[in-house]
Amino acid sequence: MIPIQLTLEGLYSYQERQKIDFENLTEAGLFGIFGSVGSGKSSILEAISFALYGETERLNSRDKRAYNMMNLKSNKSYIEFDFINFENRKFRATREFKRNSKNFEDVKTPSVTFYEWKIETWIPLESSNAESIVGLSYANFKRTIIIPQGQFKEFLELGATERTNMMKEIFGLQRFDLQQNVSLLNAKNRSELDQLEGQLKGFEEVNEEQISIQKEHLKTEKEQLDEKQKAFDQINEKYQNLKNLKTDFETLKQKKADFQKLNEQKIEFDVLEQKTEKYDQVFRIFNPILNDKSRLEKEIENQKKAKENHVQLLQQTEKEFDILKQNLNEIQPKFEKLNETKTQENDLSLILQMLKFSEEIEALKTRTEKGSEKVKEVEEHQKSIQTKIEVLNKNLDELKPKKLDSGLLLNVGNWFSDRKKLAETLDNQSKKTEEKKIEIENVSEELKAFKINPETFKNDFKIQNENLEAQRKSLSEKLKNLEVQQKLAHFASELHDGKSCPLCGALEHPNVVEFDDVNSELQEIKSEIEKIETHKTEIQKKVLEIEKILDRKKIFEEQLKTETEAFNLIQKNIENHLQAFIWNDFQAENEKDFEEKRNQSFVIEKQIEEITQNIQNEQKTLEKERENLEKYKKALEEFKLDEAKKEEQIKTNESNLKFLQWSDFKKKNYSETEISYQNLSKSNLETEENYQKLIQKEKEISPKLAEQKTVAIQLEKRISELESEISENKNLLEKALVEQNFGQIEEVLQILAQEINVQEIRAKIQDFRVKFGSLKDSVTELETKLKDFSFNEEEFSAIENQFKTFENDLKTVNDSVVKIAAEIERLEKEFKKKEDLLKQHSQLEKRAENLKIMTNLFKGAGFVQYVSSIYLRQLCDHANVRFHRMTRNQLSLQLNENNDFEIIDYLNEGRSRSVKTLSGGQAFQVSLSLALALAESVQSNAKAEKNFFFIDEGFGTQDLESVNVVFETLMNLQKENRIVGIISHVEDLKEKIPVSLNVVKDEERGSLIEVM
Repeated sequence: MIPIQLTLEGLYSYQERQKIDFENLTEAGLFGIFGSVGSGKSSILEAISFALYGETERLNSRDKRAYNMMNLKSNKSYIEFDFINFENRKFRATREFKRNSKNFEDVKTPSVTFYEWKIETWIPLESSNAESIVGLSYANFKRTIIIPQGQFKEFLELGATERTNMMKEIFGLQRFDLQQNVSLLNAKNRSELDQLEGQLKGFEEVNEEQISIQKEHLKTEKEQLDEKQKAFDQINEKYQNLKNLKTDFETLKQKKADFQKLNEQKIEFDVLEQKTEKYDQVFRIFNPILNDKSRLEKEIENQKKAKENHVQLLQQTEKEFDILKQNLNEIQPKFEKLNETKTQENDLSLILQMLKFSEEIEALKTRTEKGSEKVKEVEEHQKSIQTKIEVLNKNLDELKPKKLDSGLLLNVGNWFSDRKKLAETLDNQSKKTEEKKIEIENVSEELKAFKINPETFKNDFKIQNENLEAQRKSLSEKLKNLEVQQKLAHFASELHDGKSCPLCGALEHPNVVEFDDVNSELQEIKSEIEKIETHKTEIQKKVLEIEKILDRKKIFEEQLKTETEAFNLIQKNIENHLQAFIWNDFQAENEKDFEEKRNQSFVIEKQIEEITQNIQNEQKTLEKERENLEKYKKALEEFKLDEAKKEEQIKTNESNLKFLQWSDFKKKNYSETEISYQNLSKSNLETEENYQKLIQKEKEISPKLAEQKTVAIQLEKRISELESEISENKNLLEKALVEQNFGQIEEVLQILAQEINVQEIRAKIQDFRVKFGSLKDSVTELETKLKDFSFNEEEFSAIENQFKTFENDLKTVNDSVVKIAAEIERLEKEFKKKEDLLKQHSQLEKRAENLKIMTNLFKGAGFVQYVSSIYLRQLCDHANVRFHRMTRNQLSLQLNENNDFEIIDYLNEGRSRSVKTLSGGQAFQVSLSLALALAESVQSNAKAEKNFFFIDEGFGTQDLESVNVVFETLMNLQKENRIVGIISHVEDLKEKIPVSLNVVKDEERGSLIEVM
């Protein structure tokens, strides 16, 4: 993460809005934020953390966080933080919270919004989860990017479990926690194996022998099926011929019976056809005329009803119009006088203003008298303050010559302070030098106990080793010879005539050699060899021990050389410092005299400050009185001007009066006049509104009345047209009755009342005639076909029984063949499935063995802890590069077998000790080295082009030389494309850092940020 800008307002000691442009700071690579204790330096880092995560180190959610974070003089807190994340994308985080205007202690929950810079604008994000954007949780963010005050050693002192969890999150080591995955695979494999074993139990009887038996059986059944099929084919041909003949005779008999029934129905269908044709003719001629008659009668009835209703509506509208005309005639005279009454209304309005101005003029005269008295009072007080300021200035002029120059006092005081520090540093360095000499003497004493020459001891021990090795080889040869003799003696004792020799195979042994007992001699040689080996081991241990002591002595000698050089450098600095004393008013050897003069000057300076403050206070009071005087004078002028304006306005209004006279109302009451004005205004408004309403209503009714008269005429005309159409319809109906030979219309209505479906009846008659002709032709055809044939029922029954017997026999044999073939096919498929299942079973068993090994490997997150330890050791190695340089190779950091951090102390024989035994300065050095290494690893893992790191503590625990070493380390980070920001109150660092911010705290305005 790289910061771009931070905006603060109303947070902790920040009252006014302050903005930090980080781009200029980060370009320098190393920058600082300086200020006195409590100025608000650490609040900058806390604002960044709170903007991103809504969390702070000082307060939690139970501490009324929002209320306590808000500046007590502010009603709103606002944080805006712009930054670039590890993916080189630009984001903005904002948090804002406000105070309840009715309850000072009620501060609402902060609102948070995240934005991303896209298409040259800030796009709001739906989520405000900083962890996914930054790539770190809050806990790891304050361990690797921004390390707040009091948290610097947290990572160093974390327990093994917490540290492993942290490494998992930062470096994504959860990808190595494969225990759950392996368990799932194992369970899945076990389930599949169980299923396969269950399936295989169903294939126990499936084998090649069973398939062969079924195939032999199938061959026999097929031969029998062929014989049965031949016999069945012969009888089947004869049976089918007889069956067809029987069907034809039965069909002929049935069709003759059907034809007889149809012949009987033919008369009925002839009558129905005549009746249908008559109905169709009448319907086509009379139905349109009758429908038209019904329509005309209905419409003329509706038109007569509409005419009757409309006549009533027209009469009502005419009556309403007459009333409206009467009302207009009544209001007309009053409306014509409206202009006159409106002019009177306007006069009353002007008179009301004049009465009001008269009252206000009287009040202004009273205020002018009081204001003049106040101006005189302020002028007298102003002269008194001026006299007091002159007396104070005179006292100040008398004190100023007695005060010493503050710059001179500061320079001389710094000189004495630096001399004291140099003396203390020289004394400490002298002690360090003596300690190194004592350590070298102690090491030399340890070497005396070995009685060796440090230059030749390795060669001396080498000669001793070679002599001992020669003795060991000689004794080993002798030992081998004695062991051979012992073995031969054993063989010789076992030789007997007739028993073969194990060496030559002979059965006779005329001259058996006799051997002496060598067991005791063997034991002595073995004992000698063991002594030689022990002696060699002791020599090796002694060499290693001496080398360790010599290494320590060498380190101590190098350290003594370094400390001696530092001692000489401090002495030279003291001499140069003494020569830098150039002030004649003081003596370099008499600091007491300087302190007395400085204290005396401080007393005078305090008096001057008090007098100056009093002068400033009086001047402020004087300025305030001057402002009051100007304000009062200005008010008096405004009163007089306002009075003149109102007098002028009264004259103007009087000249604008048309009917009324000002003299008639001048002494009247304002309320009484106002009531008259309101009554007249109300009467005028009502007259105008009523007249306009009546005119508008007249405009609406006039066209309506005309429209209704037009509609009445049109209705009358339509009724006449309908009566003419009805007469024509009647003539058409009478003509049709004559043409069709009907005497009365009732005869036509009687025929139409039948409601015959002509199309349906015609289709029914047509179907009957087609069916009748078809059946007649079919009977004729069958009689012709069967005239030369006869049918015997007994012969047919005998053949039919014989056919069924053969058919059953054939079906039985065929079913047997099909059944056996299906069984063979099933067995072959099952056998193939069994082979596949056995192969799968073998594969799953092998997989189960492999998964068992993997389960043991990943059990209990052991693999993650192993990977975490590798990352930690790499982190430790990276940290040691800087830690060695900071401690001048005196200390080193390592991990023990429990993955806890330990310190290797080369000043104490390279022994290990707990990190908790480090001093405050050493703890800062190792924590800084670890934090830099961790930040480097985290941001390298994120493949960020630049790395950012912020520290808020530690430099106050370092001496001058250690500060220089730490500063040199931080400066080198610029070359590695890393950005480091530090927060400190150590003044020496401010001069060394090229770009920095200075935080000052103003009593009135709160914390302010200045760019240095």
